[in-house]
Amino acid sequence: MPRWLKVSLLSVVALVLVLGGGGYFYGKSIGIIPSHDYETAPPTVPAFTRPAVLIFNKTNGFVHKDAIPVADVVFSELADAQGWDVFVTDNAAVHNLGVLGKFQLVIWNNVSGDVLTAEQRESLVQWLNAGGGWVGVHGSGGDTAYDWEWYVNTLIGAQFVGHTMDPQFQDAALLVSEPGTALTAHLPAPWIVPAEEWYAFASNPRDKGYEILLTIDQDSYVTTGESASSWMQGWTDRMEGEHPLAWRHTLGQGRVFYSAIGHQPGTYQLPEYRQLLGKAMRWAMDGSEQ
Repeated sequence: MPRWLKVSLLSVVALVLVLGGGGYFYGKSIGIIPSHDYETAPPTVPAFTRPAVLIFNKTNGFVHKDAIPVADVVFSELADAQGWDVFVTDNAAVHNLGVLGKFQLVIWNNVSGDVLTAEQRESLVQWLNAGGGWVGVHGSGGDTAYDWEWYVNTLIGAQFVGHTMDPQFQDAALLVSEPGTALTAHLPAPWIVPAEEWYAFASNPRDKGYEILLTIDQDSYVTTGESASSWMQGWTDRMEGEHPLAWRHTLGQGRVFYSAIGHQPGTYQLPEYRQLLGKAMRWAMDGSEQ
C-alpha cells in the first residue's frame, strides 16, 4: 500500500474516532445516551432549625440544562419566602430514611432516568407514606424511573407518551379544572402559557381518583398525533378526551403534586406559575390550602 494512502486511511479512521467519541460524550451530556450513576454515600446535610425543603435535580436521562438551575432558584426563593430552609443536591443517596427525616418536603426538579437504588426507592416510599410531601415538575414525570412501576403508576399516576415536536414550543391555553380550588384560584381563564413544550400521557390520573388541577385546550396548539418515525413509534402529543397537565393526590399520610409544565426556564419566572408552585409547595408541606 502506498504510504500516502496509508496515511490518508489512518487520518480518516482518526477523524471518525474523534467525531464518534465527541458525539458519544455530547449525547451523554444531554441525556440522549442514558447514564447509570448511583450514589450510595449521602452528602453532609445540616441540622435545620426551620421546616426544610430538599430540592433534588439528578439527571441520568435527558438534561434540562437551562430549566434546572432557574427552577432551583425559584423553588429556593419560594421556600425562603415561607420561612423554610433549603438544601439542593443531585446526590440521590439523600433518599434514605435518616436524611429524608430532616425534611418535610422533597422537590424533584426535572429529574430524569433511573436515579435511585432499590433501597433508596423503598426509603422514598416509606417517607411519603409516613407523611412527607413531594412536588415534581416536568421531566420528573416525563423522563424518569423507566423500570420503577410504582413511580410511574402510583406516584405520578400516568405514563408519559410524548410531547409537541412540530413545532416543539408553542403557546397554549390552560384551563382550571376545578375553579373553587385554592391552588389555582389566582389563574385567569384561560391561562395562556407562551412557548412551552406540552406533554401527553397514556391515561388520565383522574381515573385513579387524583385531583386534576389544570388541563390543556388541545385546540389551542398544533398537535400531530402519533409519530410515524421508526425511532419514535407510539410517540404522541395529544390525548383523547380530557388532557391534564397538573394534578395532586394523597399517598398514605403524604401529599403529592405533579406539574408537567416547565421545559423552558422562562416559564418558572411567570408570576402565575411561581404562585401556583408556591401554593403547591405549601400544600405538600403541611396540607395547607392558600
